[in-house]
Amino acid sequence: MDKLLLTTTEAAQRLGIGRSALYDLIRTRRLRTVKIGARRLVPVDALPEVIAVLVEETAA
Repeated sequence: MDKLLLTTTEAAQRLGIGRSALYDLIRTRRLRTVKIGARRLVPVDALPEVIAVLVEETAA
């Protein structure tokens, strides 16, 4: 079974960006996350969403 939640490091790797850029996306609420205990995790289905948001912002 594939993972449903990714660590911030895994999400950054999948998006091909650095961790600081990923945290900027989280801070500006363009990337959905969940918090479980002290861990901040990224749902796998949030990755295509953030890509669509970034494409839309670039086109505007």
